[in-house]
Amino acid sequence: MTSMLNESDAEAFEASTVVDARGAACPGPLLEAKKAMGGIEIGAVLELWSSDPQTKTDVAAWANKVGHGFLGVVAAQGYDRVFIRRAK
Repeated sequence: MTSMLNESDAEAFEASTVVDARGAACPGPLLEAKKAMGGIEIGAVLELWSSDPQTKTDVAAWANKVGHGFLGVVAAQGYDRVFIRRAK
């Protein structure tokens, strides 16, 4: 289950990195998120942009499995903004 956020919730996260994976099909956005996660500090927030509707479910499952914090999703115009906090 994914947590839908509103725009004001998302602005409070202050993402340190934004990964634009719009147009990539599954598993592309998830792989981009995994790759980028190693480049940010523990406690920082990664924002992933994806137009693949499966991404929000896949990223939530991955984040929970590996121990990162899945913060939620904001629906934008034609894509989703997915927020993950690096935990380790």
